[in-house]
Amino acid sequence: MQDLQVELTSEFIELNQLLKVAGVCDSGGAGKHIVASGDVRVDGKQELRKTAKIRAGQVVTLGDVRIRVTAG
Repeated sequence: MQDLQVELTSEFIELNQLLKVAGVCDSGGAGKHIVASGDVRVDGKQELRKTAKIRAGQVVTLGDVRIRVTAG
């Protein structure tokens, strides 16, 4: 499993933007397609809301990639 860490600079980040910032995809639009595919989990639960607010302390997984979100 590949572990990534993203540090927030604000209260939250939208899920599709988090995927872009973490380098999982090239754009927020591509992030929306990934979320729509049903393969993204937030704290172990499937997340289909493309702009779900992700806050510090949450963990997002996509396949063998785990993104830990920390406070800035």
